[in-house]
Amino acid sequence: MTIGSDRPAADLPVIAIVGGGVSGAAVAFHLLQRLPLSPGQIFIFEPRERLGAGLAYDTQDPAHRINVPAAKMSLLPDDIEHFQRWLQERDALADDEAAVAGNGGLFPRRSVFGRYVNSMIRPFVEDGRLVHVRQRVERIRRAGRRWMIVDAAGQRVNADMLVIATSHPSPLPPQALQDALADHPRFVPDPTRPDALTAIRTNDRVLIVGNGLTSADVIASLELRGHRGPITAISRRGLRSRGHAAVKQEPFGDFAGRPSKTALDLLCRVRAAIRRAEQEGRSWHAVIDQVRAQGLHLWQALPIGERRRLVRHLRPFWDVHRFRVAPQVEASSERAIANGRLEVLAASVAAVTAAGGFIDCTLRLSRSQRRVGKQFDAVVVTTGPGHRGILQSQAWIDELSKAGYLAMDAASLGFACDMRSRALAADGTVVPSLFISGPLARGTFGELMGLPEVVEHAVLVAEQVAGAIADRKGDEGKACLDSSAA
Repeated sequence: MTIGSDRPAADLPVIAIVGGGVSGAAVAFHLLQRLPLSPGQIFIFEPRERLGAGLAYDTQDPAHRINVPAAKMSLLPDDIEHFQRWLQERDALADDEAAVAGNGGLFPRRSVFGRYVNSMIRPFVEDGRLVHVRQRVERIRRAGRRWMIVDAAGQRVNADMLVIATSHPSPLPPQALQDALADHPRFVPDPTRPDALTAIRTNDRVLIVGNGLTSADVIASLELRGHRGPITAISRRGLRSRGHAAVKQEPFGDFAGRPSKTALDLLCRVRAAIRRAEQEGRSWHAVIDQVRAQGLHLWQALPIGERRRLVRHLRPFWDVHRFRVAPQVEASSERAIANGRLEVLAASVAAVTAAGGFIDCTLRLSRSQRRVGKQFDAVVVTTGPGHRGILQSQAWIDELSKAGYLAMDAASLGFACDMRSRALAADGTVVPSLFISGPLARGTFGELMGLPEVVEHAVLVAEQVAGAIADRKGDEGKACLDSSAA
């Protein structure tokens, strides 16, 4: 069954967006600002009831908070404080006194930001200009010059332009854990799923594999649930995500004027800038903020081999400084460490067995030959997105990959695309009507994980789609003139 007609009135182009989280909703919102789209022209596939929330902001866990101050979160890049005003105008934090951090910044629950994005996009759904298809996509294939998208209900949309705005693939647990604990009731391979931590009991001994933002969220959630058992958090380097600066600082340093050509040179320059900042009474936060702001130029200046080297050797250090924990979430981890409940180790899982309800783990300590045996009642995996399996993460992605329309980028961070965010086929050629929006384009654009960068990139994608539609109309008009002249 085709949703709507094969083409809307006046032979207008049809746009399909797969993924209705922030990336997809932002592309739709900014497209609707730029084009006089009619009902039946733009479809967004998202199984969740609310558009705009996605995986990150659909959580109902009250311990989960945005990790960027509200004053820097906005669907409007030219009005960066729009979300903060939205909070104040609706008194949206009346029941959340803890939203105000010690440094005065607002860090509301993540679900609130999801409501904000939804409030911006919902009017277009209500007036029919945006069709929300509440189904998962099952298949996508090329049909002539168009894309045929088939959802789980068998409904079909034939689109002229296709935007992939899906979230990251689910975490890929270490194989030893997956093999030994696949059927264990307290093995949590993906803590982002609703109620994933429900099975963990008050006094359970918990192993958390991973030490980033998700690990900090899990610790905060367990505390809020009344968990009192010991927690061991491990990662290869034992690095924890850092917190925010005590006071607001402007970005410090300059790395784009003479961009580095090697990962090592960039590292040395960042370290030197941090030393200079400290001499002026600033903290490392100001330097990392400047690197983030200039990230696109820095990333593009690096040859492919150096990009790979940066990802392989420096990404863990970048992640823990760049992706900062909300002060309220950070406080949970600090309390757990202070009272002896949380142990952080630089280690990996060497062996694991499950018997009698207990989980026996052998941990290999990093930078040594030592191994430590520990017993746990529950294991939670917080290792982050499983990028290496992205081309096989969903059937329709696998289908597009096998057909040659999608390929991994050179740094293996997502899909290959050009500077207009158009997908690059397996042979390196541009697929002109297929666009990538959001973090899965970061192999080309560099820093594309934070909300401000995701929204700015969505604006770019919206501009490129609008431009492609204009070019298409121009080509069709020229064809009609040529035909008349003949």
